[in-house]
Amino acid sequence: MIPTSKPHIKVAAITHPGEVRDHNEDRFLTYSFLLEDQTTPGLLAVVADGVGGHKAGEVAAQITTDTIQTSIASAKQISPVENLREAILEAGREVASLSQQESRYAGMGTTVAAALVIKNRLYTATVGDSRIYFLRNRKLRQVSIDHTWIHEALKHKLITPEEARNHPNAHVIQKAIGNPTPPEPDFRLNLANHETDEQSIANQGMTLKGGDQILLCSDGLTDLVEREEIENALLEQTPDDAVEALSSLARARGGHDNITIVILKAPAAPKKKNSPLLPILTALASSFLLIMLVAIMSLVVWMLGFWPW
Repeated sequence: MIPTSKPHIKVAAITHPGEVRDHNEDRFLTYSFLLEDQTTPGLLAVVADGVGGHKAGEVAAQITTDTIQTSIASAKQISPVENLREAILEAGREVASLSQQESRYAGMGTTVAAALVIKNRLYTATVGDSRIYFLRNRKLRQVSIDHTWIHEALKHKLITPEEARNHPNAHVIQKAIGNPTPPEPDFRLNLANHETDEQSIANQGMTLKGGDQILLCSDGLTDLVEREEIENALLEQTPDDAVEALSSLARARGGHDNITIVILKAPAAPKKKNSPLLPILTALASSFLLIMLVAIMSLVVWMLGFWPW
């Protein structure tokens, strides 16, 4: 792949340590490129939310984002889902290896949310509770699945949504990069209610339309900002303004965690330019039709003998 400085879709991103923590364990990246044919554009976006003690979380998150970018950039065959899978598994192996080798990094880990856009097709993968949202037709939907105790409890109706809000297990994640056995990435791209897992996975490679937006974020945003508020920000503001506004809103509400947001927005289809000859051709065609109409009417009048002379 050939790195480029200008992505083919709009990108806006922000990260902030929040109002409580003294350092930021979140990491993100956006990487734009061309495929080897030098005509097909691509964009990789990743958000990683590190955990595991003083500065260890940021090490895990940095290794993860770096490894995923390197793996995608060096892929020989373009198979987006398999490329994402191998990149995330490799990141898991790298983080787990360092965690086992150095005691100061023992137990470190990270979540990851990744989106890969090849031309106008979207592919996603997640591990943990960093989320991916998708906006189309003015409706925002969470398309990733949280790998958390809370999600499983809600799924099996062990607790209510109201009980989940301030539950003590709210941040217990069930999958993370850094486990001794690297977890399989989740490729479910949930676009509709009641989809089966197979149907959600089959959505990979969906075609983006002009104006579609993809938002990746750490839970420092979603713990404090509601889905409807995120939706309104995307609808009412540019991506650059939206990331600023959403980050500021989370901070104003306490900012108890690091906050990272990446927004991708598909460009509208270019309008077809009218040829400068079109007005001339239109005028000529109209004149020709008018002349033909007059000639036909004159012929009819002559044949019926209506000439005044």
